[in-house]
Amino acid sequence: MKSFSAISFLWMLLYAFPSFTFAASQPSIPAPPELPAKGYLLMDFSSGKPLVEQNADERLEPASLTKIVTAYVVFREIASGKIQLTDQVLVSERAWRTGGSKMFIQVGSRVSVEDLLKGMMIQSGNDAAIALAEHVAGSVEAFANLMNDHAKRLGMTASHYTNPNGLPDPELYTTARDMARVTLALIREFPDYYAWYRNLDFTYNKITQQNRNPLLKRDPTADGVKTGHTKAAGYCLIGSAKRGDMRLISVVMGSTTQKARADASLALLNYGFRFYESYRLYPANQPIMSFRTWYGNIAELPVGSNADVVATIPRGLYDKLSAHLEKNPEFMTPLAPIAKGTQVGDIVVNFGDEELVRMPLVALEEVIEGNLLRKAVDTVLKQF
Repeated sequence: MKSFSAISFLWMLLYAFPSFTFAASQPSIPAPPELPAKGYLLMDFSSGKPLVEQNADERLEPASLTKIVTAYVVFREIASGKIQLTDQVLVSERAWRTGGSKMFIQVGSRVSVEDLLKGMMIQSGNDAAIALAEHVAGSVEAFANLMNDHAKRLGMTASHYTNPNGLPDPELYTTARDMARVTLALIREFPDYYAWYRNLDFTYNKITQQNRNPLLKRDPTADGVKTGHTKAAGYCLIGSAKRGDMRLISVVMGSTTQKARADASLALLNYGFRFYESYRLYPANQPIMSFRTWYGNIAELPVGSNADVVATIPRGLYDKLSAHLEKNPEFMTPLAPIAKGTQVGDIVVNFGDEELVRMPLVALEEVIEGNLLRKAVDTVLKQF
């Protein structure tokens, strides 16, 4: 990832908000590959923007890709303190009898949440997914409601889940775009748990099974994520790879064979890394500019973003990148007190006419009320 340094220029923007453009040459890039799949999408991790898509909003059956949503919900429950990795889960007959790919847990046995997660994520255990759902929510049906609640919160408006493992159901559907969204959220919110997806195998009860993701052996930069297959869904694969500071997420749904889905995923990832590049325009928690404040203990309030402001664009098209700052109306004349972290506006990055990134612009310091002298001076200065 390339960094953009323009501190001296940015300080010229203290009291005004014009657009500014980053200059470079302008070559063209080739069209993305056409792939043998019902729907696919390549997403930039930093911005969440799609780089390549085809039928990305078509409703499709996700098969075992569903387990990414299941893992995300379980991770959220762990983060909230409602369950723990060390919880011992009693395996029900329903979990034990579940067909398809298995972790081979035994009815009546107790298995830790951590082992069940690894059995689901690495071995694609349908039985493990059922056991986790019952432990988290009491029943598969209640857990499916949780899945749909989280999907809605993440903006997955074209998805509906009825079970935690993706076994066929006419009311179970999603889209390539929605699956990219939840995958991005999982990687971003739970990077330590996400690392389990790169494990090449997992052993439970003296049974070792290989990770079903072919990308892990074909691309050393790949570290996830999940395969899926049913007769109705076809062959599906969500992949992710990181090269340098740039991470991409690929979603391939409804492909014709195992090899076709792997080839398509690699083609998407290679295309993205070859023809796109990321620029870190502004580092997190560093001043982008400052606002004049009134009646406080400081006259200049540094503002910036709580996260890196990153733009991923076609290589060589840096001259189409521009940015401007939008100030919230209530902060046209900022008055003390102002809490640290208060949103004072937005920084907006455009690629040509397209809005590429919009990030909150926040106060990086607290402004408390000034003493009587400071207030008196500011009262006089505001008259001019």
